[in-house]
Amino acid sequence: MKALVTGAAGFVGRHLCAHLGLQGDTVIGVDRADGPDLLDSVAVHALLADIKPDVVYHLGGWSDVGASWDFPLDTFRVNAEGTLNLLQACVANGKPRVLAVSSADVYGRVTPEELPINESTPFRPVTPYAASKVAADQLALQAWLGHQLETIRVRAFNHLGPGQTTRFVAPAIAERIAINERDGLSSVPVGNLTPRRDITDVRDVVRAYRLLMEKGEAGEAYNVCTGHDLTIGDLAERLVSLANSPMQLDADPELQRPVETPVLRGDPTRLNAITGWTPEIPLEVTLQDILDEYRQAVLAAQ
Repeated sequence: MKALVTGAAGFVGRHLCAHLGLQGDTVIGVDRADGPDLLDSVAVHALLADIKPDVVYHLGGWSDVGASWDFPLDTFRVNAEGTLNLLQACVANGKPRVLAVSSADVYGRVTPEELPINESTPFRPVTPYAASKVAADQLALQAWLGHQLETIRVRAFNHLGPGQTTRFVAPAIAERIAINERDGLSSVPVGNLTPRRDITDVRDVVRAYRLLMEKGEAGEAYNVCTGHDLTIGDLAERLVSLANSPMQLDADPELQRPVETPVLRGDPTRLNAITGWTPEIPLEVTLQDILDEYRQAVLAAQ
């Protein structure tokens, strides 16, 4: 398969391109640094006309949930308008199969009775980022219903792994631990530790994406998740337990978000049934890989 990947230089994009290559696919990756701006519809149409991909993995867009509070319009335009431009370009250029990657944040606030979250759970977006992803999700559905463009919508729950930036909680804590190990310090500043999240290794996530491109039903949405959750506090404690010296977590008000979704735990039943996918990489391995990566980065920065 000839696969076009938007957002190819990002955290998930790099892992996805590597996985697709190992599976024998021809991979063309584009990113804002070397590809067209998703808000430039003419350039996006030209890209699709030139490449003529068999499949498109749409990962490009705004991914910083916290920063979306400061830049809500930018977030919405990139994630919604950018997705619309890409979908229209696909409709006009051969109608390749499209995997439109959204986020579990679209579900927002859920009641305990609604857990685990399945694909029919109502959208209640809490953040500007989540609202932008609701729009992108529905644009992908409309492209299928209105243009018969074979879109598959993915609602990915939290994922971690090597290569993730410190805008996200696990790498941020890992970097602080690595700095403490280097400098002989013991305090690890943290934000809100109470939210519960369903966490998957990114290397398992990209396996699910390709399986869905092969076996997923056009027009459907699929949760990519484990079906289990843990608190951010538990995640932080597990990282601290891997430190080479004793450390403690210390609350830092500056790291708090304006509003936080209390619990996100997904139901992967639909994904499992159609692809046979299950996560393979234990959380302990994921966290060790992240911490080792930041240890190397901190030492290299000396």
